[in-house]
Amino acid sequence: MSKILVTGFDPFGGEPVNPAFEAVKLLPESIAGVSVVKLEIPTVFTRSAMVVEEAIEREKPDYVLCIGQAGGRSAVTVEKVAINLAEARIPDNDGEQPFDTPLREDGDTAYFATLPVKTMVKRINASGIPALMSYTAGTYVCNSIMYNVLYLLDRRFPGVKGGFIHVPYATAQGVGKPNGTPTMEIATMAKAIEAAIEAAVSVDEDATDIMGETH
Repeated sequence: MSKILVTGFDPFGGEPVNPAFEAVKLLPESIAGVSVVKLEIPTVFTRSAMVVEEAIEREKPDYVLCIGQAGGRSAVTVEKVAINLAEARIPDNDGEQPFDTPLREDGDTAYFATLPVKTMVKRINASGIPALMSYTAGTYVCNSIMYNVLYLLDRRFPGVKGGFIHVPYATAQGVGKPNGTPTMEIATMAKAIEAAIEAAVSVDEDATDIMGETH
């Protein structure tokens, strides 16, 4: 049976929860005939990469999908690219706050997700949940783990496909935030991730729809 490793971060930045792993916890044990392995990882530049590398070695998955929070985004966003840059506006959960630093000295400038990103977006939208393709995963720990995973898959685990999805704030996180702050129910996020995984494990060639940005 094929296997997908799905990771979600622990809470950070003073938030009581991180909807990323809360949504991952709601996923079924198998999706489209593929076994789902769930893993909570620390919102930390250095340790997150080590934890995921150990999990890939242990579980030997066919796919790796990491989930993170992008507070302020109104849709589920499937990331296209990760860049070799760490620059933290706030310290991570270990107090690390890198500035203008490459994530891997010997790594490529950027890596593209190797999962069918556009098909995943289309499948989420078809399930009635707003989704977009994103061309920036930021420069914080979300970009860091996406980059490190794609680096590791390129260098050490050929044949394994990887990608990253950002989810909005959970509904409860909207309490006390400015009017207009977008939120989403965690159960809805889980449904979106499940739809994305269905697409990711059943499609080899990505969709050809144009999803570029004009700004």
